[in-house]
Amino acid sequence: MSNFATLLAVFFLIGVISAKSCNLPPSEWCSTTEISVACQVEKQCRLWSGMGSKATAPVNIALYYESLCPGCKEFITTQLQPTWMKLGDSGILNVTLVPYGNAHEQQEGTGWIFECQHGEWECAGNIMETCILSLFKFKTAAPIIFCMEAAVDPYRTAYQCLQQQGVDPKPALQCANSSMGNALEHKMALLTESLNPPHQYTPWITLNGMHTEAIQQKATTDLAKLVCDTFTGQKPDACSDLYNMERCYRNSKSTFT
Repeated sequence: MSNFATLLAVFFLIGVISAKSCNLPPSEWCSTTEISVACQVEKQCRLWSGMGSKATAPVNIALYYESLCPGCKEFITTQLQPTWMKLGDSGILNVTLVPYGNAHEQQEGTGWIFECQHGEWECAGNIMETCILSLFKFKTAAPIIFCMEAAVDPYRTAYQCLQQQGVDPKPALQCANSSMGNALEHKMALLTESLNPPHQYTPWITLNGMHTEAIQQKATTDLAKLVCDTFTGQKPDACSDLYNMERCYRNSKSTFT
């Protein structure tokens, strides 16, 4: 029996296929923590995937954003990128990027027309980043997207950013200008629309599938600390270094006050 068939069998046996708020196909329900929460099958997905106890599970950060949103670009360059550089190889952090944000879609034939908050170039940037996330493992895709979001125009910078990472730009460019890219961006729309509670602005950040104003504030202020504080397993050296720096800063501040 395939993994997908096994998953469906488990869901039917437990009687959990009643997630009315989930508008994604069952094959997607366990693809990320955020989706499993929205589809009300988080516990079953954890059991099926063998994720283990919460004590050692990585912290899941998901960012719902737009390629030309100023606040999104700031969060990516000042919080997400430094945090990924510190903790990306530690095993305590999973990152999900969803480039769609406040866009709207309308079906036309077998495809979709997207209207984005900051215009057509934002839509182009969203689709390009979606293609990059689909074509490459996150470890490869992340620095490409960080490079794009540090530029004034992410879409027009994509070719250069792909080359800088030693990646052939052609597959990503072909994807972004094809029905494949269109379909992948529709998937990002579904992921965004599945948020519970619905997103109200961008960037919209979830921590282990949850969003609160407190989480948003902590993530946009010091994402690395939020991840280290949330992880309940043995902290990596990067977290210890972070806490030591914070302690040193507090001590030095109290010395001069």
